Amino acid sequence: MKKYLLITLFIVAGNLHAQKSTKELIQKLSLEEKERIVIGSEMEIPWSEGGDTGVGEVGGNVPGAAGKSLLNERLNLPVVVFADGPAGVRINPIRKDTPNKTYYATAFPVATMLASSFNTELMEEVGKAFGHEAKEYGVDVLLAPALNIHRNPLGGRNFEYYSEDPLVSGKMASAFTNGVQSLGVGVSIKHLAVNNQETNRSRINAIVSERALREIYLKGFEIAVKESHPWTVMSAYNKINGEYASESADLLKNILRDEWGFNGFVMTDWFAGEDIPKQIRSGNDLLMPGTPKHKGMIVEAVKNGELKKEDLDNCVEAILNIYQKTPSFLSYEPTGAPDLDRSKLIAEKAAKEGAILLKNEGATLPLSVSEPKDVALFGVGSYKTIAVGTGSGNVNMVLFSFFVGGFRR
Repeated sequence: MKKYLLITLFIVAGNLHAQKSTKELIQKLSLEEKERIVIGSEMEIPWSEGGDTGVGEVGGNVPGAAGKSLLNERLNLPVVVFADGPAGVRINPIRKDTPNKTYYATAFPVATMLASSFNTELMEEVGKAFGHEAKEYGVDVLLAPALNIHRNPLGGRNFEYYSEDPLVSGKMASAFTNGVQSLGVGVSIKHLAVNNQETNRSRINAIVSERALREIYLKGFEIAVKESHPWTVMSAYNKINGEYASESADLLKNILRDEWGFNGFVMTDWFAGEDIPKQIRSGNDLLMPGTPKHKGMIVEAVKNGELKKEDLDNCVEAILNIYQKTPSFLSYEPTGAPDLDRSKLIAEKAAKEGAILLKNEGATLPLSVSEPKDVALFGVGSYKTIAVGTGSGNVNMVLFSFFVGGFRR
């Protein structure tokens, strides 16, 4: 009993020390430095760099990463790196400083297939593989898991969401999060909330009743927050009943923090929202990826009274409390060489468990190798394999194949 009491006291003391250190650090920050903490690095990066990404090599020493924090040399605050994604770590496979070395990541089965396994232990194992690759490639926060509801079969990002069932979505996201964060890498569960279509995604107004909101669209997030304590949450592009998710104090303060007990920080989806001071006031701590027009905007809002200093300080504190746990802040040196062979085995195992046969009449599967049969394959996928999704679901990978129940995938 004494042993567990000492461990508990040590953890509590450590948390109190961290909070004290963060508050002390905030006292040392100028208003301009506080602004730099709540805005992503693209604020100071020319958009013309970085090829088709439009954001330059924003991943610091991790080209192809989705974003990063701004460096503070005066107080020795390092850069924190954020990388997509839901189907695997999304970074560039080639780096200018190491032209003879590659940085490929594993493309895991998409979230829908992972959820079809109904295996949370397997999901945690997948999360650990994600976290391992992210950490060894220099990523601090993985922009995943994505757990919005499969509301329409034509939803453009359904592949990176788990299910039409909020319980399945929440349990799978929790297991994945626990796996990733056990490696000391954070996640950002997304997109809070009611983000269920790609058409006009940044302007659409989702009209939803309180009951449907609570029982369907928020329940998975509630489960994930309470059971796995994600380091960060990403607010959605869309409006909910007339108010942008990233500008909703009811969503980000009353529900997420006060009701569910979330103690990490909230970041916007990339370029989301319109009213920057309102986002900060509402508890959306970090504006990603940051734009040049953001520079000076928060400083001016505080000076003219549009934004309270206390609101800004709360956001800075939430961010720094998480940053201090990241590999970058802990001076971890990534190897650049994760165990991809092990990840491949986990991906294969997950694919096999996620392949669900609804009805196997006459023991049709697996196909007998000794008795060849004519098999008809239909659809575009029969001749043009789509290995990964686009956008945040894209993964730069080395292709491999394996057998699942007699079929080559």
